Amino acid sequence: MSQTLSAERADLLESLNRHRFFLLQTARDLTDTQAAERSTVSALCIGGLIKHVSATEKRWIEFAQHGPSAMPAWSDADPSAFEEHAAGFRMQPAETLAGLRADYAAVAEQTNALVASLDLDASQPLPEAPWFPPGARWTVRRVLLHIIAETAQHAGHADIIREAIDGAKTMG
Repeated sequence: MSQTLSAERADLLESLNRHRFFLLQTARDLTDTQAAERSTVSALCIGGLIKHVSATEKRWIEFAQHGPSAMPAWSDADPSAFEEHAAGFRMQPAETLAGLRADYAAVAEQTNALVASLDLDASQPLPEAPWFPPGARWTVRRVLLHIIAETAQHAGHADIIREAIDGAKTMG
């Protein structure tokens, strides 16, 4: 049964879906090798960006539902956490672009369904981390705005990477 979304929910999803499209458009017609290629001085690749955005969206939606326990613990005493975070931006040899796109589609479908039912005003305390103010809380609405911003930012990164691979542009 299809549920009619409020104008606000429809606007949030339209914006998120638009930026998802731009990110995925950067991967059109790429091979797995090209999707894993570091075509600039950055360590980023298109497949890794899709992987990262998918994992980030999933984690933030889990946070919106379950609070800070859904977020990975931050510790400046654990150097392996930094390597694990960096690996989330790389396409590993066993990963395929098709698999990363399918994972992202599943996350997007779950997020889109939850946007219809979550209370946008419900809030959760942010996990303790140096980049969050102590005691800060985010509403589900703020989480969705963060996911949109994260997706848009990385779609731009991917567009630059794609242009360096073969001159193709997302919007041109």
